[in-house]
Order: sequence, then C-alpha cells, then structure tokens
Amino acid sequence: MNVALEDSQALAERASEELEEASTQEIIQWAAETFGDRLCLTSSMADALMVDLVSGVKPGVDVIFLDTGYHFAETIGTRDAVAQVYPINLINVKPLRTVDEQDRDLGPRLHGRNPNICCYLRKVEPLQRALEPYDAWISGLRRDESVTRRNVGVVQWDPRKKMVKVNPIARWTQDDVDAYMEENGVIVNPLQYDGYPSIGCAPCTRPVAEGEDPRSGRWAGMGKTECGIHL
Repeated sequence: MNVALEDSQALAERASEELEEASTQEIIQWAAETFGDRLCLTSSMADALMVDLVSGVKPGVDVIFLDTGYHFAETIGTRDAVAQVYPINLINVKPLRTVDEQDRDLGPRLHGRNPNICCYLRKVEPLQRALEPYDAWISGLRRDESVTRRNVGVVQWDPRKKMVKVNPIARWTQDDVDAYMEENGVIVNPLQYDGYPSIGCAPCTRPVAEGEDPRSGRWAGMGKTECGIHL
C-alpha cells in the first residue's frame, strides 16, 4: 500500500470514531469539505433520500446510477425525475456488454443461472470503473437493513476499492427514513407502494409480504443477499 492509501485508510478509521455520534448533515459536511469534487454519491433510485440529503449540503454532487439494462421502468422513471428535481450531476453508468451481447456471449438468463457473475458484470465492474476518478463515495447503507450490514461504520475504509466510504445514515432506522421522507416530500420509486421495499433488477426482485424482511425479495430462493457492491 502506498503512502496516500495509508493516509486515506487512517483518515477513514479516525473519522469513523470521531463522527460516530455526529448528525447525518455533519457527516456529509465532513465528507464534502474533506474530498471536494473527489466525492460522489451512488443511488439505486429506490428513492431519493440520499440525493435529498447530500445535495442539500453539496449541490451539484455527482450521483452515480448503475443502468444494468434490467431495471424496472419505474426505476428508470424515478432516475429521470430525480435528475430533473434535484441539483445534482447524474452519471448514468452502463456495463461493458448490453443485455443482448451478454446473452449472446454467456447464454440467456445468466441472472437465473449464475446471479453472482451477472451482478459482477452489470453492477460491480461498472461501479469500480465509475469510481476511479474519486477518493470517496457516499452510500445509503443502514445497520438495520440486514445482518450483513450490522457493523457498517458512518465512515469506513473500503479495502477492495481502496477508497473511503461514507454511510451518513448508518444509524438510522426505517422509522427515521419514513419520517424524513414524509416531512421533506422526498421522491419515491412507485414500486415501493406495490410491496417492493428493496428494489433491484426486475428479474431478481419480487414483492415482499408485510412483516417479511425488506430485503427478502432480492434474489429470492438463490441463497444470495448482496450483489457484491458493498462486500
């Protein structure tokens, strides 16, 4: 590891402790002041919560959306609405292969046969490519979302991407999310009103019954809980 990476890792570890009790706005402000234009936000467009929070502190922030080619029409509509309403710079990132090219090269319905490879090709690799110009990225991870996210820090070092990751709402509960979105009129993907609390690609996302784990509709029956972006 070079000196710059060592410094960045130490910065992330120190900030994780110092900002653990800070407000969401304070965490975002720290990230904006520390990284400037080398900071971006990623959004799946399940809603505009993070866009609302971050653009309020850093207008013009780069927002990365992974256009996998498999999104619901409602997700694409939400993306377009968010880009029109909020003061952001939307960056639409696509995989190296179109869906048709992937079907041609690797066979149809790869998402059903090997979802890990499909997620890598359509999400993980494109994000890695998109993050190259940045030193830090903001995500909307929360500790209460799943067992795999219980130890998420408000700031952390991402050893795989070798950059700082900022999770300003890591401590929020679903009640906190609902209250903020209602109070601030945040744009919501309409699928959320149809039983989709966690929204991914259309072939691998199903509605969730009331009382079920909100993420249980993702890759249902495949023994998979994460696409790989946050691992």
